[in-house]
Amino acid sequence: MSADAPFATDSAAAGSVATPYLRLDLGRVQASIDAMAARARTLGVTLRPHAKTHKSVRVARQQLAAGAVGLTVATVAEAEVFAAGGCTDLFIAYPLWVDAAKARRIAAVRAQARVAIGVDSTASLDAMSAHGIRPEVVVEVDSGHHRSGVAPEAAGSIGRYAADAGFVVRGAFTFPGHSYNPATRASAALDEARALAAAAESLAGQGLSAQVRSGGSTPSAQFAVGNAGGSTGGGLTELRPGVYVFGDAQQVELGTCELEDVALTVVATVVSHAGGRVLLDAGSKVLGADRAAWASGYGRLMEAPEARIVALSEHHATVDWPGGRLPQLGSRVLVVPNHVCNTVNLADAYVVGEGPQIWPVDARGRNS
Repeated sequence: MSADAPFATDSAAAGSVATPYLRLDLGRVQASIDAMAARARTLGVTLRPHAKTHKSVRVARQQLAAGAVGLTVATVAEAEVFAAGGCTDLFIAYPLWVDAAKARRIAAVRAQARVAIGVDSTASLDAMSAHGIRPEVVVEVDSGHHRSGVAPEAAGSIGRYAADAGFVVRGAFTFPGHSYNPATRASAALDEARALAAAAESLAGQGLSAQVRSGGSTPSAQFAVGNAGGSTGGGLTELRPGVYVFGDAQQVELGTCELEDVALTVVATVVSHAGGRVLLDAGSKVLGADRAAWASGYGRLMEAPEARIVALSEHHATVDWPGGRLPQLGSRVLVVPNHVCNTVNLADAYVVGEGPQIWPVDARGRNS
């Protein structure tokens, strides 16, 4: 390798912040929010973004201001944070198991916001009834990801049981997680539409209307089948993507965004050139260690799109930097993490703008 090359990534003010830290580009965030809102309008569906990606009340307010009907969350603790932050319509898209303590927390959130909860068993409905809560429910069906959710044809029996027990059944939802593969984005969206149509038909067979048919992921949103045919036909009535708001290296590789669209990066310092490589001070405790089998690395570098993070230790990122000059020791670079949801959950704050402003990750670690 030839002589070191400097890289300048920060304003003087931001440069005073110790690395590693999360850097948020609000212009790119807003562009992504606006683009997905436009996609939902084109499909004729409502948009309910998944807030587990950003965990930020401020970002949620941007999404709501752009037309989102509410937020999706994964946990009661996330619901608590966003309800306290002023969001009045929340969907906990998870098959919760409710005990007495969790029932009290859900009741407190329901005093602040409209709340629906995912279900995929009669036992979970019995648990909620036993602890004195009957929120609106949405039946989860499996559209091919093979995680949680019942077969679409079984949605009606779960819905009928819920309705007979005094719950309001909003409809059905699914997560097309098998869209997280470059070869299956489009087919996963079709699987999703078919599963939700079958679930709606199953609910209708039990005298229940699937007013909500909720689905969507960031990789499948481009191919999602929109609302058609009323409560028993067509595809989605509601879209729930999450990662789109920031983007990440996985989404670049999947083809859902370009590198220049990514709004969240980790600012890291070059600490070593051992072995002719670049070592950064942002390891797995900052970036997260998630890497799909098809991914070409653990992350990318904004300044060098051909470079790849090839190994992560707790506090080291090892970068293969092909050709050209290495960034000089002590210089800062912008890392595009593989899976931004993991990265955000490991951080306490975002560094925003030239000031810079420090925004808390409000729901950081709220995983229960």
